[in-house]
Amino acid sequence: MASLNTTAGNVGTDIPDAPAPHQHPYHLVDPSPWPLLMAFAAGTMLLGIILYAHYGNHWVGPLGLVCVLGLMFLWWRDVVRESRTPGVHTPIVRIGLRYGMALFIASEVMFFVAFFWAYFHFALYPDHVSGEALPKVWPPHGVLTFDPFNLPFLNTMILLLSGCTVTWAHHALLENDRRGLLTGLGLTVLLGICFSFFQFYEYSEAPFAFTGGIYPSTFFLATGFHGFHVIVGTIFLAVCWFRARAGQFTPTRHFGFEAAAWYWHFVDVVWLFLFVCIYLFGAGEIAHH
Repeated sequence: MASLNTTAGNVGTDIPDAPAPHQHPYHLVDPSPWPLLMAFAAGTMLLGIILYAHYGNHWVGPLGLVCVLGLMFLWWRDVVRESRTPGVHTPIVRIGLRYGMALFIASEVMFFVAFFWAYFHFALYPDHVSGEALPKVWPPHGVLTFDPFNLPFLNTMILLLSGCTVTWAHHALLENDRRGLLTGLGLTVLLGICFSFFQFYEYSEAPFAFTGGIYPSTFFLATGFHGFHVIVGTIFLAVCWFRARAGQFTPTRHFGFEAAAWYWHFVDVVWLFLFVCIYLFGAGEIAHH
């Protein structure tokens, strides 16, 4: 089993907590422009989605996405540098980071609760979207849907397998297995890329447009928002792969990887709900290509 020692170029050993630069063990955040700039970039991306949905604008959303990705890189760069600064991430700080990540995931859960609420509001009471002369059904009359056991089922298997590979990588890290860590992380990133590719292909073959009514709107918002999370999680894990290769994780100091794994498992679970509720429960007349 490969060692995680820094000798021979393997993943690093534990860095003992040096005396903190402050006279207390708590976390003082350094001044940073990235939160404010990220808020503007995310707002631009959201505005782009609205402009695309209502007016067919195609450039504001991609511009916001590019800004978000660029600021993610700069912000994460500073976070990684901070984590490598001796004496900053004390045991109390690491507990706070775990609480922060847990609360962040809880806030993301509420995003999806809102999307599911909107979906089931119309799915359980379809008379809201059906005309007087049309049957009260969901999906609405005339809407063709995807075959849930085609690409959606394949993507479900891909994400479930990726949950296994990221758990394998975590176990390998705890066992000082450098090869297993890098292999498991690499496979997880590859599976995340495959999921995004198949979802993009599925969107390109969609039998309905985003502006085609309430069913397409809720479908694209819920699955698209999840797809964005898959892209973010894939990048998160790719950053962890490079950090692991550079020797920045150890069996006892690896919260960056642990947070990425938590996030990825959250993405897995949300997709299972999407698959059951939207693709299975919401299946109507299947579109054939």
